[in-house]
Parts: sequence; structure tokens; C-alpha cells
Amino acid sequence: MAKLYFRYSAMNAGKSTALLQVAHNYEEQGQQVCLYTAAIDSRYGVGKITSRLGPQREAATFDAEFDFFHTAPAVSCILVDEAQFLLPAQVKQLHQLAHIRGIPVICYGLRSDFLGEPFAGASYLMTLADTIEELKNICTCGKKATMNIRVDANGKRMTAGEQIDIGGNERYQHVCGRCFYQA
Repeated sequence: MAKLYFRYSAMNAGKSTALLQVAHNYEEQGQQVCLYTAAIDSRYGVGKITSRLGPQREAATFDAEFDFFHTAPAVSCILVDEAQFLLPAQVKQLHQLAHIRGIPVICYGLRSDFLGEPFAGASYLMTLADTIEELKNICTCGKKATMNIRVDANGKRMTAGEQIDIGGNERYQHVCGRCFYQA
């Protein structure tokens, strides 16, 4: 029976690397996969899933208008990167794909933003996913990193701003809960 999976973590825990590995494993067995990423994430080029370790792969993109249920092809598995940017209706569509069409759907993303507020897509994934898995990362203090903070060009923590501001290591740091509140 197919399921909807949500694999989440703080930034830099290897979500995209894990997604690319899963795609490779399916394809090595002669099975087809369909990869999706958020159209707004252009850090490495639009429609590219890129690991900070280097591997990169083309992917279809989703935006606010995209309908997964009526667009997704019949494949062995659907893999979604940057799943925090999904809309609630899109998470429901992915849940339907797993349960009605029998296609496993594995989503990778963040749970919360730089202020500790949930992303809508992540909230719905936490509610509807059949399996929820945390990918681990560590804070500079050595504890498990569960949060993200946004920093300005001088490395100072930002405590206000739009929820979505695409960036990598130059804009965000992963921290534990204690460091999140002490920073």
C-alpha cells in the first residue's frame, strides 16, 4: 500500500541529498520516478534539485497553481523537494495520489521558518503524512539542530521579515532550540 511520507529537518541536514539517493535507488531497479521542486527556489537554477555536496538533477516545478493529482504521471514514486512551500490543497492532492492511485509520495522539507512559525505545507504534511521522519543535523553547540535562523549580510540574526526569503548558508543557520532562543 502506497503512503505519503514527510521527511523533515532543519537546513543543511541532507534532505536534497537523500531525495536524490532515493531517486537513484528506484531508477537502478528500472523504475520511473517523478521529481518536483518549488518554482520559487532558484538558488541553483529553476527546476533543479541540488545537494550542497554537488549532485544536481532536473525536476518539474510546482507553484501555487499546480495540481498534482491531475498532472502527476503514473510512476513508481513521486519525490518532492522544498515541500514546505506546498499549499494545503497540494498536500491533500499528494495524499490522494498515494491512497487513490497507489503511488508512494515522499516529501522533503522544513517544518518551520526563521521565526519558529510553521510553513503551511509542513503543517498539512505533519497532519496527513502516513509516515513522518526527522533527518538529523547538529547545532554549533553540539545539540540536535531543530530550528533555523535568518541572518543579515553581517551575520546578525533577523527577527522580522517575510516568511519566504530564498537563500542558503549565507542567509540561514541551523540551530538547536536553546540557541534559537538565546541568539
